[in-house]
Amino acid sequence: MSNNFPHLPPRRPDSHKGDFGRALLIGGSRGMAGAIALSGMSCLRSGAGLVKLAVPECILDTVASFDPCLMTVPLVCDASGYLFFSALDQLQSHLKEATCVAVGPGLARSSELTKFVTQLYRTAGQPLVVDADGLNALIDSDDGLRHAHAPRILTPHPGEFSRLFGVGAKHRDQQIAAARDLAAKNNVVILLKGQQTFITDGARERTNTTGNPGMATGGTGDILTGVITALVCQGLPPFEAAVLGAHVHGLAGDLAASELGQVSLVASDLLRYLPKAFQSLAK
Repeated sequence: MSNNFPHLPPRRPDSHKGDFGRALLIGGSRGMAGAIALSGMSCLRSGAGLVKLAVPECILDTVASFDPCLMTVPLVCDASGYLFFSALDQLQSHLKEATCVAVGPGLARSSELTKFVTQLYRTAGQPLVVDADGLNALIDSDDGLRHAHAPRILTPHPGEFSRLFGVGAKHRDQQIAAARDLAAKNNVVILLKGQQTFITDGARERTNTTGNPGMATGGTGDILTGVITALVCQGLPPFEAAVLGAHVHGLAGDLAASELGQVSLVASDLLRYLPKAFQSLAK
């Protein structure tokens, strides 16, 4: 990736929190409260004005306890802590307020969740970042990637890309070629994770050069979801948000690894180094 990165505009002295967007992140399930919490905390650290996490009601207290700056919305769920499709009705007023929406971290999989994500993907009027089990729900859906009402950013790792589009995870060049084609046909931004993450909207493409093997640990993808969501909230178009998000996310990982080493690196370490990564952009 060249040094010509997308950039956030400087903040005016009279700015208020509403100027930097309202993020709504949907996810979590019993046993996976940490995933959506990591996304929410990284969204805060990446500059979103207000961050709201919509989660199954049975884990709301746990999710809220991670950071007092997070707002939470309880959603109806089953005994396993998986959202019902009807939770989408509970979200309507929150969706109307949102600048950018994300779905997937810690969401789990069920037939109800497949319907939930499919309907959200079709109808949400805001940019939507889809990751993790949000992508798995699209894989399980019969509808594929229909043209949606607003921009969509998909962030699959190679295994998810293989399941979603049928191109083997070991064939990186083929996955990249397929990502170009599929992004153009479906009017989406695809961020294909991996060494040198590849980002395309079908017409433009960038290859990210930050990041290291220490980031191959659970939760780092949830951090990326929050970063991209925050950048869209602050006014970056989806492709530019994905490009800058990948760079900052990887840079935070590099800064963390330089002090902690790659072996001991965990996803939550990236939260501590996101501020330094953003500061480096200003320099």
